[in-house]
Amino acid sequence: MPDHNGRPTALYHVYCTLTSLAAPLIWRIVRNKLRAANVPVERQQERLGHASLPRPNGRLIWFHAASVGESLSVLSLIRRLADRLPETEFLITSGTPTSAALIEKRLPPRTRHQYPPLDTAGPVRRFLSHWQPEGGVFVESEIWPRLIVESAKRGIPLALLNARLSDKSVAGWKKRPETARFVLNKFNLFLTQNDKTAANLTSMGAPADRVRPGTNLKAMSDPLPVDHNTLDDIRSKVSGRPVWIASSTHAGEEESVLAAHKSLLERWPDLLLLLIPRHPERRGDIAKLLEASDLNAAFRSENSPIKAETQVYVADTLGETGTWYALCPIVFLGGSLKDIGGHNPFEPAQAGAAVITGPGYFNFAETFAPLIKTGGAMEVRTEKDLSAAVEHWLSDGQALKKARSAAQTCVKTQSKALDSVVDTLSCSLDLT
Repeated sequence: MPDHNGRPTALYHVYCTLTSLAAPLIWRIVRNKLRAANVPVERQQERLGHASLPRPNGRLIWFHAASVGESLSVLSLIRRLADRLPETEFLITSGTPTSAALIEKRLPPRTRHQYPPLDTAGPVRRFLSHWQPEGGVFVESEIWPRLIVESAKRGIPLALLNARLSDKSVAGWKKRPETARFVLNKFNLFLTQNDKTAANLTSMGAPADRVRPGTNLKAMSDPLPVDHNTLDDIRSKVSGRPVWIASSTHAGEEESVLAAHKSLLERWPDLLLLLIPRHPERRGDIAKLLEASDLNAAFRSENSPIKAETQVYVADTLGETGTWYALCPIVFLGGSLKDIGGHNPFEPAQAGAAVITGPGYFNFAETFAPLIKTGGAMEVRTEKDLSAAVEHWLSDGQALKKARSAAQTCVKTQSKALDSVVDTLSCSLDLT
């Protein structure tokens, strides 16, 4: 059982003291970011523990995630729990305005969103006193010491779900073994993405009997929503042209994508690249790259139409990626040509696409492994490799059909694993 009464270490006291002293500065920085994103003042106050919504009656389960990917990955889990526990309410907290906006569009039944409290005494205590959750689930690497310790003090059973820790983070915690054990002992369950993380958590001081290797929850997330009116409109504008997608691209990757596209245009002069940057606010930098590449481009954020001469369509908006995936069966996933960690390949695979990735997909290694093994995904390393991969699937319809089928098979296999996660979580947090 979790140790709710273990003595705090000196380092934990130092952490609490320093964060309390820095609280005004931390709040100023956080508030300015929220202001810049036009978050209302009332919602900004959520970071100080002042709830903007009433607590619902009955049992409340709280999920805490960092940002977009982590937040969206738990929505399908909450839906499944909501089906199993019809009298239970849910709270999801995430720290970024982008994640808040996307979550609000896809909230499961009986679920509400709030920004999490700063990890200092006042905000944490106000948050917990208001919401009084009967269970808390931290997602991926969201280890906030005071929030965890204060929750455990109140007898809230905790789980770390989809646990993922970088080698740097593991090394840092190992240098502070007593504090690591003190914090990790507050959890009832650690459900990791892979065996490596399970071993790392145990070596850091997590009780071995509470650590269970699992799978990447993002691989089990619901399909992205599709706006069929937008899809029909774009299809009519594309008018039968060949299309490929470069999605979730990061700085330093668009150069390779655009070079690959220019090479492909030599064989398919009417080929359209649908470019979906991971961060739409980078549209200015992307516009400069397009100008330097001498490619004719249209930007969705500017409501620019797709014309016959348009070679690149930049989908620099939020919440429409599912629609774009439904448009085209060939998707290159960014965050992988650079050492970034990659993005969730099951999102395009669920939409029926075959996937191309660079080598830097380490955050989704377990997800990509079966896709690559069965041919549902292909790994490339250079812009020439990328061009060759797209060319292969554009020119060989049977090969593309086989790859898409393999990707779909992997999706169906992974989706069955969600029931196992629900069972394990329900048992460990006594939710049944």
